[in-house]
Amino acid sequence: MIVVTMGVSGCGKTTVSLSLADKLGWKFYDADDYHSEENKERMAKGIPLSDEERIPWLCSLQEILLREFSLGVNVILACSSLKRMYRRILMGEHSMKNKQAENYTEPNQAHSHLDFSKDILFVYLHGSIELITKRLETRKGHFMSPSLLQSQFDTLEPPDGTEQFISINIEKTISEMVTEIGKKLGLNL
Repeated sequence: MIVVTMGVSGCGKTTVSLSLADKLGWKFYDADDYHSEENKERMAKGIPLSDEERIPWLCSLQEILLREFSLGVNVILACSSLKRMYRRILMGEHSMKNKQAENYTEPNQAHSHLDFSKDILFVYLHGSIELITKRLETRKGHFMSPSLLQSQFDTLEPPDGTEQFISINIEKTISEMVTEIGKKLGLNL
């Protein structure tokens, strides 16, 4: 099983994911650790990333998920996954390596070498821009500029009925969010 906690910067993806991974004993990955230095510098300067700058990063993350899935390892990934296209890349529905975003087409399942899309649950952490802004103002040591929050909300395509997801309001405590995720997974945390 793969759980991807998703949402805009400052919604609590890493904190919730770490707590959930600890309770479940699952492997944890933070997508931020896999950004190129160039991407981190751009974001630190308040420059939003384009699809073309995100795709190699997403492909790297998809390779990690594919590897862990093929080994039977349960994984939790904290990743913004703001657009449906990004989530499809993570699910392995379409190989995006060395392709530009404008060339993206709907996935062709015949070319998928291992379909794990049914084993991914997206956990959409959402809250008001005011609450998340307050959180970002107190966050220390992260490369993401708080000035990018509005661009993330503008880019965000919340999951819909075509995706396997649950929606969690971040006004809840970490413990409440983790318990709710556990229930969706059929576990009593």
